[in-house]
Amino acid sequence: MQRTTVDGITVLWAPGPAPLAAALTFGCGARDETFRTIGVTHLIEHLVMSTLPRLHHEHNASVDLEATRFTASGRPDQITAFLAAVCAALSDLPLDRIPHEAGVLTAEASSVTFPAAAFLLNQRYGARGPGLAPYIGPGHDRLPPDTVQAHAAAYFTRANAVLQLTGPPPEGLRLPLPEGRPPHRTAPAARTGASWDEAPIEGAGIALAMPLGSPAAALGLALLEHRLTDVARHRRGLSYAVLAESCPRDAHTMDALVALDSRPGHDAETAELLWQEALRLSRELPTEDELVEEIEGFRESYEDPRAVQAELDLAASRELSGLPARDAATRLAGLRSVAPEEIRACFARALTTAQLVVAPDVEPRLTGPDGRPLPRGGCCGPGPLPAGEVFRPPLLARARYGAARRSRLVLTDDGVAELDGDGRPHRMPFDEIVGVERDGDDRTLFGASGCLIELSPQKYSGCGKVVRAVDAAVPAGLAYEVSDLVPQEREEIRPPSPARLSRT
Repeated sequence: MQRTTVDGITVLWAPGPAPLAAALTFGCGARDETFRTIGVTHLIEHLVMSTLPRLHHEHNASVDLEATRFTASGRPDQITAFLAAVCAALSDLPLDRIPHEAGVLTAEASSVTFPAAAFLLNQRYGARGPGLAPYIGPGHDRLPPDTVQAHAAAYFTRANAVLQLTGPPPEGLRLPLPEGRPPHRTAPAARTGASWDEAPIEGAGIALAMPLGSPAAALGLALLEHRLTDVARHRRGLSYAVLAESCPRDAHTMDALVALDSRPGHDAETAELLWQEALRLSRELPTEDELVEEIEGFRESYEDPRAVQAELDLAASRELSGLPARDAATRLAGLRSVAPEEIRACFARALTTAQLVVAPDVEPRLTGPDGRPLPRGGCCGPGPLPAGEVFRPPLLARARYGAARRSRLVLTDDGVAELDGDGRPHRMPFDEIVGVERDGDDRTLFGASGCLIELSPQKYSGCGKVVRAVDAAVPAGLAYEVSDLVPQEREEIRPPSPARLSRT
């Protein structure tokens, strides 16, 4: 792999099959947004692509949790023209097209990762950083032009870009991007102990904190995927696919996200199987034959002549993260040096903070690494509601529904708390509110911990006083009117109460 610079931007290239392929990658993804600006990165990508003329070569763009990519393949002169047009648009966004592209994005309804991974990240981080993955947010029509411009100026810069090419840089290549360094990423975990919780998914998923770049973690996760496929699909016919994703937390740690789908009626069995297989890796050493098989799989993928773009993507990701480059030969040597005990120890550490997500109305029978029943998690710890003014559902609702009889809303001097119909507490200090959706007299409050509280006279009698307190205490910039583009009758669920989360 070769390395050079063009207009101050790192360019990584390696010989690959024709035609020339290019990827201009920015270290900016959905995790770099706030609750109030959810979708702004994808909107910027659409605005840029809308400026391109009709092109007769392959080109595309994408946004995921970590990065935004503008890709194309074609003749060298076509690649040069494409990259010049992308850079020009990033320097002068067509902000007048926001209303149009907001409608297009609403129709697209894309997600930055698969559902189980999104909700696992929400359990781990709350409504910040990677934890924003499952939310729709305010809607693309509620993103002010100055917010869009400010996000582009902060993240789509020379210092936050890498260009990958499957051949030498074309003659005349220019990358005229603005100066600037992106803000430092921070993602403190909201939940740190091992637990499980519900989410609107099928099957189950698990989040495991692993050392970033660890050969033992890579081998162990590959082994977990193959064991799950063997047991869940081939032996027991419970599942079709194992899905895997990773999300770097910092320079040392990542969250490995592994999920199984499930045939109807077997979600609990699938969740228990997933947990048990992860737990088995934390207690039992893998066999030498298993390790040999996994290493052979890595070797074949690394040596595949079609892997050049994947290697370039990996190198670009490490470059943008400030991590040293590691070629395939180095990674393969690291895998071959792993001892079975290293894998067991890696999983033993990860299981102490593992998060499990299960389908609605599933209560799996799980034992934690300490032998005790695995507790159910939540957006806040157990305990009584704080003292304050109490509001209850209307009398008719209490007469008809047990959930209404159990529910309480409490207004305190510094926030709002709720005991929901399932008996689970929610506490939301005013200074931890990250978004307030306004719909007439109703408010939906989103908390940094992932908590959600709905304020409505239909739900709590006299809660107009709570609405006024929230409006007075929460910064105006965090509030927004309900989107005109997203249907409000959608049936989206965030246990244990309805929420406005992404359709997946």
